[in-house]
Amino acid sequence: MSLSYRAKLFCLVGFITALHSPIVLAQESEVPRYDIGEPALQELWVDPQSGNDSNNGASRSAALRTVAEAWNRIPQGGTLTLGYRINLTAGTFSASALPNYWESRHGTAAAPIIIRGVDGRDATVFESGPNIFDTRYLYLLDFSVVPVPAGDAFHCEQCDHVLLRGMVFNGGSNQEGQETIKVNQSSYMYIEDSDISGASDNAVDFVSVQHGHVARNRIHNANDWCIYTKGGSAYLSIEGNRIYDCGTGGYTAGQGTGFEFMSSPWLHYEAYNIKFINNVVHDTDGAGFGVNGGYNILLAHNTLYRVGRRSHGIEVVFGARSCDGNSSACAARIAAGGWGTSLTGDNSESIPNRNVFIYNNVLYNPTGYRSDSQHFAVYGPRSVSGGSNIPSPARSDTNLQIRGNLIWNGPSDLPLGIEESDQGCQSSNTTCNETQLRSENTINSVEPQLINPGLRDFRPVEAGNLFSALTFAIPPFAGGDLPASPAAPQGNLENPVTRDRSEGSRSSDLPPGAYATSSASLEEIPLPSPPRDVFPTIGRASCTPRSVKKGTTITCTAIASDDNGRPSLVVTFADRYRKTMKLKSGKYSASWKIPRLSTRSGFSAVVSAKDSANQVTTKTIARFKWQR
Repeated sequence: MSLSYRAKLFCLVGFITALHSPIVLAQESEVPRYDIGEPALQELWVDPQSGNDSNNGASRSAALRTVAEAWNRIPQGGTLTLGYRINLTAGTFSASALPNYWESRHGTAAAPIIIRGVDGRDATVFESGPNIFDTRYLYLLDFSVVPVPAGDAFHCEQCDHVLLRGMVFNGGSNQEGQETIKVNQSSYMYIEDSDISGASDNAVDFVSVQHGHVARNRIHNANDWCIYTKGGSAYLSIEGNRIYDCGTGGYTAGQGTGFEFMSSPWLHYEAYNIKFINNVVHDTDGAGFGVNGGYNILLAHNTLYRVGRRSHGIEVVFGARSCDGNSSACAARIAAGGWGTSLTGDNSESIPNRNVFIYNNVLYNPTGYRSDSQHFAVYGPRSVSGGSNIPSPARSDTNLQIRGNLIWNGPSDLPLGIEESDQGCQSSNTTCNETQLRSENTINSVEPQLINPGLRDFRPVEAGNLFSALTFAIPPFAGGDLPASPAAPQGNLENPVTRDRSEGSRSSDLPPGAYATSSASLEEIPLPSPPRDVFPTIGRASCTPRSVKKGTTITCTAIASDDNGRPSLVVTFADRYRKTMKLKSGKYSASWKIPRLSTRSGFSAVVSAKDSANQVTTKTIARFKWQR
């Protein structure tokens, strides 16, 4: 049988990669799938229960016992001319049965390395996460990685053409892993149809990863972002995923990176040419999605539900660039034209955004759930250091386009988040300003009609109001505005979204959100687990005046939120001898006339928020100076 067009394309890519010539694959508008093709393979079988490492491993009946033995039978260092397929039977593989370090196996498109579970992904379990270095054309299919003890489940460094499909990666239900999946300084990374969870930081963490996609996965239960792609990550599609139950937020293009960990020529922006489309993001404490130092970033036709409880629903802010110890490597990147600093310690430069397109999304926070303070976070201009190569002032909102989004979130007077003069999208910005945002988006005037979002059915109601919502055709990126040195490839400038989350055709820009029809096929979604019992969050809080004397009246205001409703607030005024006065206020605003204090060296105000589970969050909101 002849290879498909895409299989031939990947063979061509493998040939070109072997010659070390750069290539950029255009991201396709169809739902991404990596085509393995039909390579010639040598079969190796591994049975953790009845196998024996002295067997030849050629069949199930002659299986090896450990994956380590099978891995060692793959030639190291040279380029493979014959592929290998390691077939895993049902059972549990302890750490001792797995390679301690997976290193320097160089497959090709025609001769890849495939490791697959043959009895179902829940039947075959690794108790240690693969730690992979300098490996090419490696495909992991249909098994589970659940480390014992709980921890990081997958790491790949300097890898090329890696496919993770039909996998479970679980760093621990209590978020014991730091990053469930961590990939750095790698290319052509593909994650499909997998379940990824359990991280104290990020469930998926890409640092300097160019080319690939993350499609149709469940990414959840992380304390920081569910997923981010940063450090010069580029040419990635993040499509058709369900992203949920995370702290800082759902997804961000960019974030903050140590300069020495970035790869040339992607030394300017945190993220280049990312397509984040047709995803469902729900139950995130912070923003549903955002951009932190990105170039040519498309976030379109996503559905956000119950997002931004402690902050805002969508963010477009700066990335951060530090030097994390290797000052000579950082200096070399600056000399090459990159953006950053060679100063170590608490030094960081702000990385701007350019051409962020946020089109035709739905953000739905139902009654009782809202963003804490505003709809958007868009930062105003910032000064940068001389010698950083960053255009000054750095701006987060250059050609920022926010159009066709239907937002239902909190009270009608909830701020957009651009009203203050030190925020972005001011009236001088022709592509993003208050008049434009209110006229080209539907904000708190139409409650989106979804079939049953509480039970994770985010499809639009048939003939409901999403089919008459205001949307816009998504324009291409203009291109031609990347820094000249070092010159990064432009990537795909086109922005079509021709299919929806269920892989049905999307014939127009209607409706907004991830699903195009009410009859779209729906993934089999279990009932949601009980929400994490989170501590209350204290939002805006302040006291005036700050310079005081006996008889001065201090007025303090504070707002707090919690997953179980608004918590009670207590403002405590304390001098250095911890003499306190507590004042509760159901209106979250209180005034106090200062009595005689035991010292005149100054004192502070601390606000405490207690929820129904008696969990308490405290925050110092003001320090006062005594007038002499």
